[in-house]
Amino acid sequence: MLNENKGAKVNILVPVLSVVLGLILGAIIMLAFGYDPMAGYQAMLRGAFGSPFYIGEMLRYASPLIVIGLGFSVANTAGFFNIGVAGQVLLGWLCSVWVAISFPNWPGYLLLPISVLAGVAAGALWAGIAGFLRAYFNTSEVIVTIMLNYTALYTTNYLVRNVLTDSADTTPPIPKQASLRADWLSNISGGSRLNMGIFISLILIVVVMILMQKTTLGYEIRSVGMNTFASRYAGMNTKQNIILSMVISGGLAGLGGVMEGLGTFENIFVQGAMPALGYDGMAVALLGLSSPAGILFAALLFAILKIGGTSMPLGSGVPTEVVDIVIASIIFFVGANYLIRFFIDKRARANVKKGGAE
Repeated sequence: MLNENKGAKVNILVPVLSVVLGLILGAIIMLAFGYDPMAGYQAMLRGAFGSPFYIGEMLRYASPLIVIGLGFSVANTAGFFNIGVAGQVLLGWLCSVWVAISFPNWPGYLLLPISVLAGVAAGALWAGIAGFLRAYFNTSEVIVTIMLNYTALYTTNYLVRNVLTDSADTTPPIPKQASLRADWLSNISGGSRLNMGIFISLILIVVVMILMQKTTLGYEIRSVGMNTFASRYAGMNTKQNIILSMVISGGLAGLGGVMEGLGTFENIFVQGAMPALGYDGMAVALLGLSSPAGILFAALLFAILKIGGTSMPLGSGVPTEVVDIVIASIIFFVGANYLIRFFIDKRARANVKKGGAE
């Protein structure tokens, strides 16, 4: 029991210290280039919490990060690195908008859920390709999903320019009845783009937690992640669980794209690169240690950094690139968590030795 409590404390300390070390490194870089780190971080906090509008935008940005992070965590728990969440986000975004603008006369109670389901299905199908190839041909899901990312990017751009529009870079706006926005949310958040996605994200935190901890499917996904051969020996259908874990992962990532298409932008446009939101969602899952509760707090932190960081140049003169350095540093320290664990264990051993000497 004592070892379990110690392990739980260390698991909490690792991401906390990663964030602290990332912020310290960001402050050092600001000082090295002649900027005031206190002024920079104060401007960031004002940019995230300084008005109802900023708070609304911060929560709006966190909403898709939560579901994308949850999606990545499901695959990660099964032992797979679904680096293709960015492509799955993009296809979810594309298909939800495509359905919405294709049936502008449908009532909202039909058009909205069908558009959402179309985006979720697109992400699930795209991830399912990698899952199928991994299950039956033992291909690397990392390589397959990277290739699928670029396929999704160029396919989306082609469809926007040649199918959804007449050589335009942006589609028409979706019908109002297909939007995730609500007037009352916009009013209480000072006109921000905060939408119903925030409630969907919070509900899915509970759903994924129950799925992974309280259901047979969740147990089998976790078992596959720990040992595929032992799971097969125990009578589990490992191929089915591999595919299902990737399908669930892609469906949640696609839902993140739905929130962008039906909530944030209410259209889709030609992309110059993969949506950064997908990669941020992966980082959120890693920082949250694939725990639904941890993902919630990590998504809020990233939203504060991203939205608040836009106010740093005007508020303190610090360039927004510093925010990306801080985020990269946090991910580095999470990835190098064995170093943090090493120093924590070393200090614990020193305290035990000191206590024994006394």
